[in-house]
Amino acid sequence: MKPGNLKSLLLVMIGMFAVSVNVQAVEQVVATVDGTPILESQLKRALGKQANNATNRAKALDKIIDDMLVQKAVKEANVHISEGQLDKIVENIAAQNNMTYGQLLDALDYQGIGITKFRNNIRNQLMMAEVRNRSIGKNIDVTREQVETLSKQMLEQAKTQGKKAQVTGTEYQVRHILLKLNPLLNDAQAKAQLNQICSDIQSGKTTFAAAAKDYSKDYLSGANGGDLGYAFPEIYDPAFGQVIKATKKGVISAPFKTQFGWHILEVTDTRQGDMTEAAYRQKAYETLVNQQLQDDAKDWVKALRKGAEIKYLVK
Repeated sequence: MKPGNLKSLLLVMIGMFAVSVNVQAVEQVVATVDGTPILESQLKRALGKQANNATNRAKALDKIIDDMLVQKAVKEANVHISEGQLDKIVENIAAQNNMTYGQLLDALDYQGIGITKFRNNIRNQLMMAEVRNRSIGKNIDVTREQVETLSKQMLEQAKTQGKKAQVTGTEYQVRHILLKLNPLLNDAQAKAQLNQICSDIQSGKTTFAAAAKDYSKDYLSGANGGDLGYAFPEIYDPAFGQVIKATKKGVISAPFKTQFGWHILEVTDTRQGDMTEAAYRQKAYETLVNQQLQDDAKDWVKALRKGAEIKYLVK
């Protein structure tokens, strides 16, 4: 290769490198939202004619982040408003304004809106209201520590004021047999096996305690004949607690499924127990949730940030 050609090639390479560096600088990632990058060029577009200073950049970046979170919330909510729903709403609006449907159309035309635009506005309002409500509920975050701390404060305050109310409830002594699903045991097979075990217990071929020791995959209670001791139904899986309350004492339930597998259970005894602390914990939980709902409702877009992973890479 001639020296002149080598020089030209080096100049071209240097030029390409300069362009590459320049593009990289323009497309620098300034932040990410749940792994999705925000580029410097996006930020500059958001700034528009505003001065490119720290204050304006921060405001513009926050606006981009909020828009991204709202778009994501809309997509995840997947809200659909049917034409039938819109028909009823439009009819109700006409009725509330003492108009016929035709008179409403005339009024909309007079205002230059038109029925199509009117329906689309209603659709968007309904959709965003639903997205807002779902997002607020989804981002509620109450910890066990918060509940315990507030419940103790509320209980102590009630004692000090002489307003402590004793709350009692029914505790159930329960025993159960659990079968867990696996590649060799599906839902139908587990249910059939529990029906057979129940039949054997009722016919006297075995006892509940013996069957629990032989078959239950809850090994801790199984070694004790399936006995779970006395407890309030609310401490269990909701499906398990519902069956406890629906099952008469001394009667073996039909097989039922929870997140842990398939069960049969028997209520062997009941007694009244002190639920005062549990009641105050529930009251504390509801208080904390309601407070968060009120705070998040004031600025639901801000609430979306609690459930997002936002990283600022360049200030």
